[in-house]
Amino acid sequence: MSVAGLSAKGTPGGVPERAGTGIEGLDDVLGGGLLRDRLYLVEGAPGTGKTTLALRFLMEGIRRGEKGLYITLAETEEELRAGAASHGWTLDGIDIYELLPPESLLDDSQQQSLLYSSDLELGETTRMAFDAIAGIAPQRIVFDSLSEIRLLAQSSLRYRRQILALKHYFAHQRATVLLLDDMTEELPERTVHSVAHGVIRLEEAAPLYGAERRRLRVVKCRGQTFRGGFHDLVIATGGLEVFPRLVAAEHHRPFGREQLTSGIGALDALLGGGLERGSSALILGPSGVGKSVLALQFLREAIDRGEHAAFFAFDEDTGLLTARAAHLGIDLAAMRAAGALTLVQVDAAEMSPGEFAHTVRACVEGNDARTIVIDSLNGYQAAMPSEQFLLLHMHELLMYLNRRGASTFLTVTAHGLAGEMRPPVDVTYLSDTVLLMRFFQWQGRLRRAMSVIKKRTGAHEDTIREFTIGDDGIRLGDPLEDAFGGAPGLSAPDGVGSAAAFLPGT
Repeated sequence: MSVAGLSAKGTPGGVPERAGTGIEGLDDVLGGGLLRDRLYLVEGAPGTGKTTLALRFLMEGIRRGEKGLYITLAETEEELRAGAASHGWTLDGIDIYELLPPESLLDDSQQQSLLYSSDLELGETTRMAFDAIAGIAPQRIVFDSLSEIRLLAQSSLRYRRQILALKHYFAHQRATVLLLDDMTEELPERTVHSVAHGVIRLEEAAPLYGAERRRLRVVKCRGQTFRGGFHDLVIATGGLEVFPRLVAAEHHRPFGREQLTSGIGALDALLGGGLERGSSALILGPSGVGKSVLALQFLREAIDRGEHAAFFAFDEDTGLLTARAAHLGIDLAAMRAAGALTLVQVDAAEMSPGEFAHTVRACVEGNDARTIVIDSLNGYQAAMPSEQFLLLHMHELLMYLNRRGASTFLTVTAHGLAGEMRPPVDVTYLSDTVLLMRFFQWQGRLRRAMSVIKKRTGAHEDTIREFTIGDDGIRLGDPLEDAFGGAPGLSAPDGVGSAAAFLPGT
């Protein structure tokens, strides 16, 4: 179940008091936030967003009237304030303590000959941190970073003892603490994992093309339920945004299963009367056959019924799409101006799958969109690391839309113009209905035909209908009788049997 709405304060029934992070998506993943008066580790390579997360955590505390302290061994106060300013933030109310070694320890003439300087520095650093905390008595503390403590400790035993000392001290202070670790050690150090109450890991990956991708995972979190797995995140002006992994089972709502028509009588007949609300339709065909036009027909009919619709364009500029639709009598600009249509340009090289799913959810839950068009799966696939993950993401997204009562239309461009065609990935089993659009040769001309090869929610015609695209959109003709078996004037391209001109490749 979704738990983003839990209060950060104590709740009835013995639910522990929570400290919200100020990041809605992360609080959703954590089941409402962090347990108060506990110590947490936030780890990740430089540039993954640890400092941004920590500052937002302290700012949320200030908003709730709680004192916050940022102890830094890595960045100066000036650098922290400059980073916050880049997000439009001010750190007013947050105490920043630069924990720098005493000047005497940096002076060669003052170096000890009988004691290691690291022994003195570690003890002095810890004492200075404790003094700063005692003087402020904060409810939220950020300690940045453990890498400096690890270097001063010089051994795993001393490092573990130092971390335990910090944990026990923080526990007596009744503060919620974030320890930041930039994971710069050569060998992974798991000491803090066993000591910390929870571990949040941030990761970054650079694809061969496109923007870097970041993600987050809660490795452990004692005493509370959290959403496992990886969750996409982005760092943009305004801070860090987390997109919780979509779990369709959490989003069911009751709705009527009425049959929806397309507004084209012959097409509705081909579909056995129309499509059921809350179902998904896959429109498969070669480039240029009219897949987007068919999807737009269903979208227009939905808006004519008084519903809100959303169109996600991966492959085509929204301006060009609007102009092309206008030539078919579909005024997307007027629909947008009336607030009935959300038209989104998606850049697969920049937007992660998790962010895309979050955008779709916003349209469904925020605007009550009942018809969703994704054009096309080929562009969606470009945002995926592999075919396996594409199917998992697509499955959850379609199941989510179905359970919310939204009708989904997904276009897929198959390789080849006629004859044997293959989609880039087989997703036909994910969709409730599959419409196949094809080119075929007839009396020296290239024509179009449409058929329904699958419909889970009822009967449909097993015929093949020719269709045309004109100024008034799509027109379907009567079923093509005797098209197979050598009908006069009807043939497939050279070298391909006539039956293969209409049936999907195997």
